[in-house]
Amino acid sequence: MKILTLADEPCRALWDTDPRPRLEGVELILSCGDLPHEYLEYLTNFTTAPILYVRGNHDKTDPEGCLCVDGRLVTWRGLRILGLGGSIRYEPWALYQYTERQMARRLNRLKGAVRRAGGVDIFLTHAPAYGLNDGADPAHRGFVCFNQLLDSCAPAYFIHGHVHMSYNPMQPRLCTRGATTVITASERYLIEIPDSALPQPPARRLPGWTWF
Repeated sequence: MKILTLADEPCRALWDTDPRPRLEGVELILSCGDLPHEYLEYLTNFTTAPILYVRGNHDKTDPEGCLCVDGRLVTWRGLRILGLGGSIRYEPWALYQYTERQMARRLNRLKGAVRRAGGVDIFLTHAPAYGLNDGADPAHRGFVCFNQLLDSCAPAYFIHGHVHMSYNPMQPRLCTRGATTVITASERYLIEIPDSALPQPPARRLPGWTWF
């Protein structure tokens, strides 16, 4: 399975030219937010792959023809995808900015859904986790509670945006935390998962969590 991840900056190769050659074989598109809604709507014209997205801290309009997974857990072809948009709060009254406590509460409300699904395969967010390729400035600091989910559920992938690769040429695109591959999806990044590695239905629920 090919999964295309997008975040923060439109890819000129997908928007300024015919995107079909670069979308060939892509079965799922995941957007980490802060992309123009026109961009994602444009891509829907050239692919049958569903586009799932979370909202970024600058988003104002939801793209038509795409599925919002912000604050939800959805299952697609066996992949359990948990979505949480927004960034750390650095401006008062911003719509999609949250304090650490607020984001922890949002995550806490999803614990029942994760238990029922038997876990998480992809954790899709806008913001990074604290200390995992986040920024040193207040606007790009990651969330501590995201690390707690990674440690408790060990999803195969944690995909986030918010930290642009153009900010720092030395910024690593990939890192790991435990068994989880952490991906900074700035602009675009392609994931290829062998069909043999796709998850099977869970045999049991996860044990109770003790995060908070």
